[in-house]
Amino acid sequence: MVAAEGPRDFSFSIDRGGTFTDVYAEFTDGHGQQRTRVLKLLSVDPANYPDAPREGIRRVLEAETGVPHPRGQPLDTSRIAAIRMGTTVATNALLERKGEQTALVVTAGFRDLLHIGNQSRPAIFDLEIRCPDVLYETVVECDEQVVLPLGDEPGTRAGRDPAGDSQRHPLQGTPATAVTGEAVVVRRAPDLEALQVELQRVLDAGIRSVAVVLKHAAIYPAHEQLVGQLARGMGFTQVSLSSVVMPMVKMVPRGFTAAADAYLTPHILRYIETFQAGFDEGLKKVPVYFMQSDGGLTSVADFSGHKAILSGPAGGYVGYAMTTRWGGADASKLQMIGFDMGGTSTDVSRYAGRYEHVFESTTTGVTIQAPQLDINTVAAGGGSRLFFRSGVFQVGPESAGAHPGPVCYRKGGYLAITDANLVLGRILPQFFPHIFGPQEDEPLDAQGARAAMEAVAAEVNAHAAAAGQPPKSVDEVAMGFVRVANETMCRPIRALTQMKVWLRAGRPVASFVWQGVCCIGC
Repeated sequence: MVAAEGPRDFSFSIDRGGTFTDVYAEFTDGHGQQRTRVLKLLSVDPANYPDAPREGIRRVLEAETGVPHPRGQPLDTSRIAAIRMGTTVATNALLERKGEQTALVVTAGFRDLLHIGNQSRPAIFDLEIRCPDVLYETVVECDEQVVLPLGDEPGTRAGRDPAGDSQRHPLQGTPATAVTGEAVVVRRAPDLEALQVELQRVLDAGIRSVAVVLKHAAIYPAHEQLVGQLARGMGFTQVSLSSVVMPMVKMVPRGFTAAADAYLTPHILRYIETFQAGFDEGLKKVPVYFMQSDGGLTSVADFSGHKAILSGPAGGYVGYAMTTRWGGADASKLQMIGFDMGGTSTDVSRYAGRYEHVFESTTTGVTIQAPQLDINTVAAGGGSRLFFRSGVFQVGPESAGAHPGPVCYRKGGYLAITDANLVLGRILPQFFPHIFGPQEDEPLDAQGARAAMEAVAAEVNAHAAAAGQPPKSVDEVAMGFVRVANETMCRPIRALTQMKVWLRAGRPVASFVWQGVCCIGC
């Protein structure tokens, strides 16, 4: 391959979703003019390319520079100035429970802490109470203890012993100072020899990722640091210390966050390694940034699992917030709702002159304590599969994804919302990217989608006949599925409008922002 000559003048911004990858490139053409190019391709298409973002960059460089960039060779980076990416890799791994096998190291006596959680009951009247799933495979208890001194002895925190009986229960141990400057007592340092034996059993079971959550690590992290050094020395490739991931006093959310980091970070690092593997050595000189859940960019080295849950949706939030500041209008007086319908899920958010953050969120039963943009996500998107079960139209939560995808993707996929919109004429194949079929040059398969919908319509009409109901046309069946999906997607919108004081206080929505090109169910 002949290396492309010229300045580093290609900047790429990429949204790597679960179904589609969108590439936006800014560059200088041969006449010195600033230009842009947009490209869409399937996120997963193993028959044609191993990594969608890298393939998008390759296609843009080849088309705009006129220099061949063969797929099988390292991609030339001499013209690349920067790469910025938002991805749903961590989100999908959490939703589908495809993260790394993880072990939890916790203070002795607290092995069931994260299993018990905070005992909240979202469905208060549900008689069948289910504990949320945990992300770790096994638990190792670490025999250590750090306590806060009681009573009025010199160097201790006065007033912490309401019964005044600290003399009857003296604290034995080594005085130490916490990171807050307070006095603590180390009753037992970690028994590293016993811990090493237990960790070796974890290694022998094939687990290479570990989350360390010790009781008072938020203010006295020395014990976690000792455990972390031991684990790394033994060969654990991912060690997430709760005192580093989220140094907060509450042990339960701190533990959940550390476990999520240990569970997701190796999965993200493998993806980043796959992405980088196809470039030449010049990639080391290219700034590569990833979007975090809080809406900020970070370098590859600092990108970790617990900060990546909303990486993809956060990019959409920031994008519409920036682009809707028109005409010098006072953004504080504008109320905007962002609606991002992708292939697997739909994300809804609100912007009123400032980014709204939350510091604790729960995704599929996993509570994470980290700054995140306030984005509501529901499992309904263009790839949500359609079912007719027991006389009821059901949409999702299963998704057809990008591979094999909906029926109209020409991969032998599943009937999905995209097919319903195609049948109804809401998607026009001639205006949709022709990226399907073996050669990636065919349009959406409208005939295949209609045939699949006709098969479901036959089931619906057979059930209707047995119940003495009139038959439905194929379009009516397709519209029935779309209405079910719309109802699901309306719920987070209601949560941000009807259930918010800002709307009732006389501050109406100034605009309704539809993000991306997937909003009609592609």
